[in-house]
Amino acid sequence: MTAPVAAPDAELTGRRVEELLDRLAGQGDAATVQTAEELVRVLMDFYGAGLARVMQLVERRTGDAGPRAALLGDALVSSLLVLHDLHPEDAATRIDRALASARSQDAVTVEEFVPETGALRLLESASGGCGCGGGADRSAVEGALSCFAPEVTSVGWETRAAAPEPPLLQISRRPPTAAPVT
Repeated sequence: MTAPVAAPDAELTGRRVEELLDRLAGQGDAATVQTAEELVRVLMDFYGAGLARVMQLVERRTGDAGPRAALLGDALVSSLLVLHDLHPEDAATRIDRALASARSQDAVTVEEFVPETGALRLLESASGGCGCGGGADRSAVEGALSCFAPEVTSVGWETRAAAPEPPLLQISRRPPTAAPVT
């Protein structure tokens, strides 16, 4: 087990951010300064929402698993943990979690994941012709993957051929030419 990293001093960090923004304001053009300030606001909003979500999930603390399962199952919290290399689950587990969160675990299976390149191949079940859709919502799957497993940099889709449908059997009354049963 590794020793915990010392937390940065909040006051010093705030001063450093202000110093960097002031330095940028003195060196850069107005558009660059506005972009930098917007970047800081977006990051603060992102982390603030993540921390708020952590607190909500910890307060709920339902089930035997406690808050851990809720924290790991939340896309925002999970993305923050991955971003800082703090997520306790491996990539394969997080990919499965992403598919489950997109409600595509039955329609999509992992064919191959290459960690060195970030390439993921998914096998999608073809619609069975029943009119129920059967396919995965690809954008939902890819969105969930970006939150739960950002090391997935490309997704290749393959479609599994649907099993041929059985022939339709017609059940009807006895043909009129049939002899009556005695």
